[in-house]
Amino acid sequence: MVDEARDVSIKEQMAMVLRYVNDKGQIIERFVGVQHVIDTTSSALKKTIDEFFSSANLRFSKVRGQGNDGASNMRGEFNGLKTKILREQPCAFYVHCFAHQLQLPLVVVAKKNIDVNSYFTTANSLVNVVGASCNRRDALRAQYQEELVRAFEDDCLITGRGLNQETTLKRAGDTRWNSHYGTLISIMSMFSSMVNVLQMIVDDNPNDSSGEAYKLWREIQSFEFVFHLFVMKAILGITNTLSLALQKKDQDIVSAMSLVKTCKENL
Repeated sequence: MVDEARDVSIKEQMAMVLRYVNDKGQIIERFVGVQHVIDTTSSALKKTIDEFFSSANLRFSKVRGQGNDGASNMRGEFNGLKTKILREQPCAFYVHCFAHQLQLPLVVVAKKNIDVNSYFTTANSLVNVVGASCNRRDALRAQYQEELVRAFEDDCLITGRGLNQETTLKRAGDTRWNSHYGTLISIMSMFSSMVNVLQMIVDDNPNDSSGEAYKLWREIQSFEFVFHLFVMKAILGITNTLSLALQKKDQDIVSAMSLVKTCKENL
């Protein structure tokens, strides 16, 4: 299994993982290293894999499967990495990451709906504005803590192990669409705290940021924003459960297909 990404020093790196069966019949998965690649064309990636196999005394004749994220340079029908490996070893069946297959349609469908697209734009702006500085993040945590204490004193707080922990706004990323679910949960749990922090930004900073903060202050208290918050929490809650299940180390293809079917029925 391979994947490539650019690191903080703007260098392309390819991560490699080997999955095999040991002498006891157990499935073992091992991260074997990160290889620097000059570019991310399928030819360059294949050359890097060949060099690694050679240095590790491994043979392509033993390969029985391959997996990656499905980008065009990875699984292109004619010149993708998948095809190049299959030409050398026809038994290296290609498997697209199930969790990634789930993310792709979620991103496409959500962005085609203008209301949902607009909602997530606002949610991302909210995270950026409230989390723009340490002072604002500290103010958010302080507001949230005050509300927890007040709720506890009024005896309207559900308590128990793992509940009411210190939290903060979670930033979402398109490549991991289920991360949006974490953003939704944090917005819901800290909603009134964020409203208060935005009000503080407007009152204390009569400058450019106060205008954006005031715009967000109005938007997040609108019926449309709250409605989409609850709708997307329900939808992404279903797909998040599936996404987490698909990433379990002991997952097998039969139970995975059953989980996909259940998720589709729930949706």
